[in-house]
Amino acid sequence: MGEERGFIWSRQEEVDVSQSIRNLGMQSGMYAPLLWKGEVQGVVCVDSQHHSAVFTEDDLRFMLCVAHYAAAAVANHFLQLDLTQNNTVLQRLLTNFSPALRGKLLEKARHDALQPGGEKSNVTLLMSDIRGFTRLTEGMDSAVVVEMLNEYFSALVEAVFEHNGTVDKFIGDAILAVFGSPEADEDQQKHAVDAALAMHEAMNRVNDARKRRGAVTCEIGIGLHYGEVLHGFIGAEERLEFTVIGETVNRTARYCDGAGPGETLISPQLHSHVADEYETRPKTIPTKHEGDFDGQLVIGARKGA
Repeated sequence: MGEERGFIWSRQEEVDVSQSIRNLGMQSGMYAPLLWKGEVQGVVCVDSQHHSAVFTEDDLRFMLCVAHYAAAAVANHFLQLDLTQNNTVLQRLLTNFSPALRGKLLEKARHDALQPGGEKSNVTLLMSDIRGFTRLTEGMDSAVVVEMLNEYFSALVEAVFEHNGTVDKFIGDAILAVFGSPEADEDQQKHAVDAALAMHEAMNRVNDARKRRGAVTCEIGIGLHYGEVLHGFIGAEERLEFTVIGETVNRTARYCDGAGPGETLISPQLHSHVADEYETRPKTIPTKHEGDFDGQLVIGARKGA
C-alpha cells in the first residue's frame, strides 16, 4: 500500500510466515492495491494452496486491471454513502426554510457554496410564544403536550413559510423566525407582519378543530423587531445550522413578552417601515432593567394597502 504497486509472493521465498498464512495453507499469492485517483482504497489478494501453482507476470497484470475496477467500485460505494449522509444532513437543515428558498439553497449546496460563515445586515425577527403554556399544560401527559405543540407548530410554520420567512429555532413553546435572511428581501418588514397576522388566523383554525374534539386550546402572543444581526450558517460542514445572533434577538423577545394573547406587537424601528400598511395603536412595555419599551399593536391591514 505504501509503494502503491502489486507483487507476487511465494512461500518458498519466505523463511518465516504469519500464523494466518499457516492456517490458510497459502503457498503463493498475488497482491494488488485498490488504487483510485491516487488514493489506495485497500488491497486485493488471490492465493493458492498448491505448491505447483505459480503466478506469472501476466497473471499479475490481469490482477492489477481487476483491482483498478474494484477500486472504482469501492470508491463509488463510499461516495454514495457520503452523498446519502450529506443529503440527510442537508434535508434536515432545509426543513427550517420555505419550499421556495430550499430550492435556492440546494442549488448553492450543489456548487459547494453553502459553507459556514456569517454576515451582518438588518433583518426582521418574529417571535411567537404560547401564553400561559406552563399553567396550561400542568398535569397533562407529556405525549399529549407534544401532540398539541406539533399541531400548532405545523400550522404556524406554514404561515411563516408562506410569507418568505425562515424558522431559526423552536424554544420550548416559542418560535423564532427570520425575514430577510439567508436571502435578501426588500419587503421583509411587510412579509413579517403579514406572517404574524396569518399565524393568528392559523391558531384560530387549529383552535376551532381542537374545540370540536374537546381538546385543550391556547393563544399566542407575537413580537417583531427590525435591526442588525449576525446571521448565517454556523458549525462544522457536516453539521451546519442557520442562526441569528445579536441584541436584536433580545429586543424581539421583549416585544414578544409584551404581547398579550392574540396580539401582535411591533417595535418603532419596524413600525417606521410599515406605518402606511397597517392600523396600529401604541402600547408601552415595562421592563425591570431596560426601562419602558414603546411599541405598536397591529390591529390589521389598512384598507387598500
